[in-house]
Amino acid sequence: MSDEEEVRVDCHVKVLNDDVVERATRAGLDAIVYAPHFTRLPEIRERAAAYSSDDLLVVPAREVFTGSWRDRKHVLAIGLSEPVPDFIPLEVAMAEFDRQGAAVLAPHPEFATVSLGEPELRTYAKTIDAVEIFNPKHLPSHNRRARELCDMLSYPPFTSSYAHLPSSVGVAYTAFDATIESEADLVEALENRVARRVVYDNGPRRLQTSARELAHLCYENTWKKADRLFLSGIEPTHPGHIAYDGRFDDVALY
Repeated sequence: MSDEEEVRVDCHVKVLNDDVVERATRAGLDAIVYAPHFTRLPEIRERAAAYSSDDLLVVPAREVFTGSWRDRKHVLAIGLSEPVPDFIPLEVAMAEFDRQGAAVLAPHPEFATVSLGEPELRTYAKTIDAVEIFNPKHLPSHNRRARELCDMLSYPPFTSSYAHLPSSVGVAYTAFDATIESEADLVEALENRVARRVVYDNGPRRLQTSARELAHLCYENTWKKADRLFLSGIEPTHPGHIAYDGRFDDVALY
């Protein structure tokens, strides 16, 4: 890709399979950021590498669920060199992101009870690199508020399909005015606040996407959540998991 070309990146998807790659390519995307829930970084990296090609770069990332189940703040980190677990204090996660030199994004700000709000966006202004201003799961009022926060606090914007379903991929993306051919290139573009356009479909397809994704959200927060909490045992991204070698035992929140 030349410096003169825009690079289209769907900055946050939760699913990755052949269907996702096909849809992303058909939508003209150059890259997607793959950050599934409750999946450890090595597994994400392995899967992202398996689906990357000359036609589509798949960038591994983690949406870390900071805080407890009652007070979660989701933060998207790209460029981590070491795993960071869920369910640790926000300040601990942010310190880890800083230490590792990761790009840090604020997805779906002020959405439900799982997002960074204005106080956190102000507190961590030196760590956060961009704020999402359009998310298909948002109502129009949520997107307006997200854009207001972004403008008021002078953050660069981004958007994503936030696809939990393959059919959502490509409904929104961020077009960067930069060469992005690797994970490191994307981290650099985000940290350097390169120029970009936020592009999304706000017509009938967007409404269909929102309806399907919100239905999936209901499923995740009912049966799927009960399964995680009571039936499936310790999460792979729980700070007490053996994979973290006790590093986060003293800050685990549950």
